[in-house]
Amino acid sequence: MTTRGISQPVETDTADQDEMPVRRGEPGNVVIKWMTTTDHKTIGTLYLVTSFAFFCVGGILALVMRAELARPGIQLISNEQFNQAFTMHGTI
Repeated sequence: MTTRGISQPVETDTADQDEMPVRRGEPGNVVIKWMTTTDHKTIGTLYLVTSFAFFCVGGILALVMRAELARPGIQLISNEQFNQAFTMHGTI
């Protein structure tokens, strides 16, 4: 019966890895990369961020309309601006 010896771990030289320069892209590449991606994870992240932003904008418009209608005579925004906020709240 033969027995096999346990192999020893190979030591790697980390000095070569430290000397390599860090690759950095141009500053505008991140935006272009995110807008032209086909990666489903990135698209999902963009969808969640966009939907949360629209949710916040719609909530702010709802708060403005509620504040306007809270008491008679309070004039936070004009009648035309109220109609615009109502329309945009429904659109968003």
